[in-house]
Amino acid sequence: MTAQRTLTLGMIQHACSTDREANIRKSIEGIRDAAAQGAQLMVLQELHTGPYFCQIEDTDCFDLAEPIPGPSTERFGELARELGVVIVTSLFEKRAPGLYHNTAVVIEKDGSIAGRYRKMHIPDDPGYYEKFYFTPGDLGFTPIDTSVGRLGVLVCWDQWYPEAARMMALAGAQMLIYPTAIGWDPRDPEDERQRQREAWLTIQRAHAVANGLPVISVNRVGFEPDPGGHSPGALFWGSSFVAGPQGEWLARADEEKEQALTVSVDLHRSEMVRRIWPFLRDRRIDAYGDLTRRFRDG
Repeated sequence: MTAQRTLTLGMIQHACSTDREANIRKSIEGIRDAAAQGAQLMVLQELHTGPYFCQIEDTDCFDLAEPIPGPSTERFGELARELGVVIVTSLFEKRAPGLYHNTAVVIEKDGSIAGRYRKMHIPDDPGYYEKFYFTPGDLGFTPIDTSVGRLGVLVCWDQWYPEAARMMALAGAQMLIYPTAIGWDPRDPEDERQRQREAWLTIQRAHAVANGLPVISVNRVGFEPDPGGHSPGALFWGSSFVAGPQGEWLARADEEKEQALTVSVDLHRSEMVRRIWPFLRDRRIDAYGDLTRRFRDG
């Protein structure tokens, strides 16, 4: 694990279609663009090789899954090796017949797989029928060591849970990373859209503050129709960002545009922030036992 002070991040935000090869080309082109700007760590959005298929429940969608290692890890591994960068991908993993996960895979500069994280919190809401497809993760909240640092990789719905961020921080993560696919119902009025987006931004900035860590969140953009025609589809709101360990904005992407956004992050700032805001020191771990209960009924 590196002791470097400054790390340049690349966030690859793009729209997706049913053309898998076109989606992969967008991811690759974004990575190349960010690498040309000096980025050393590339973060891709959730399930970046295809459309967000969880708008419907359809067993044919399981054909989109792939093994890990598999075609995508091989292809992005070759790219990582060529460019000398670390890549955080997000894939639909086929673990065994009938057993699937929403899995982030971290690829090292030499093209090897540094580690993987299987999404732990699985939503089941209108337009986000993920429980139909994904088995909850069983790898825990374990950071992945790489040549650019110890990465606390989580996925999308995990970003609403302070417990997940805290567990990664307690295991020594140097940053929190969230590949994401989140958007609006096109029928939502403008004020509701902004409330949802601001809540999404706020909760993740709060993870940065509470844990004294940078947070990287990369979302997709564009409209994707409901393949079943039962809803008006999903309008993904982009807004990929990096927040520093006090929640400060370091970089923010557009709500609609495809972008390869880069930013340099001072990895030593966490030490300085934690000295003045020693939240980990002052935690009352002797009094938190009930956090393992679903609800305190009395």
